[in-house]
Amino acid sequence: MSMEHACPCTAKCPLQRAMEAIGGKWKMAILCSLSISGTVRYNDLKRKMQGISNTMLAKSLKELEEDGLVKRTEYMEVPIRVEYEATQAAASLKPIILELAKWGKGLG
Repeated sequence: MSMEHACPCTAKCPLQRAMEAIGGKWKMAILCSLSISGTVRYNDLKRKMQGISNTMLAKSLKELEEDGLVKRTEYMEVPIRVEYEATQAAASLKPIILELAKWGKGLG
């Protein structure tokens, strides 16, 4: 049996699913910001994410919401107010994120 077929990550595995949910350039930064700031309006979040386009922020937030990591609340006011916050599922990532940060410091 070749190594390719022996690797559990060649098929859809939990690690691969996790990386799809939080991977990419911006998702971890968004989750980190929301976990620190709490509930945030879209424009406030955009200001904190220096260099992100409106399209990428909206896409990332939508994907995080679909994966149950971000809660979006829309208030029917004029103008419409939209707020985002990290869910309990996202909060459960905090110890893992802190460990990854420690590991990243050791890389140089």
